[in-house]
Amino acid sequence: MANLFNRGLLATGALTLALAGCGGGDTGGAELSATQSQAIKDRQANFKDIGKSFKAIRSELEGSEPDLAVIAASADALNASAQRVPGLFPEGTSMDSGAKTEALSVIWEKPEEFSEAAAALVKASADIKAFAEAGDLSAVQGGVRSIGSSCKTCHDTFRVKKN
Repeated sequence: MANLFNRGLLATGALTLALAGCGGGDTGGAELSATQSQAIKDRQANFKDIGKSFKAIRSELEGSEPDLAVIAASADALNASAQRVPGLFPEGTSMDSGAKTEALSVIWEKPEEFSEAAAALVKASADIKAFAEAGDLSAVQGGVRSIGSSCKTCHDTFRVKKN
């Protein structure tokens, strides 16, 4: 019985070492600092939140009777997430680092352009929040186009292109 236990312990230890050597996880085996790894996780979660908020707004606008309370809450969440974007890209967290990310190194090669793109998202999200709070559905629809344009501009330049 003890022999079986020892074999199981050995097998578990060998498997642990093999998996550790693969370097899995969100960094794709890259040697990132804990701060860099956390920044990647945080920004990916933040962009998912942006997507959820944006989708909720668009879904309401596509319905026969849009709920302004849902739109306003989603616009508020969208704006809060957009404001976090500039701080979620520390140096060394592009896909060139080996991390599982779609962020291109051009973000740090052209920091002014990236800052402008992030600022455009923040402004568009603040606008849509104000329109929603004012109850102006027509302006919210225009704001949706501005958000979409802002996302596209940034993705076209600073993110891996998807097919």
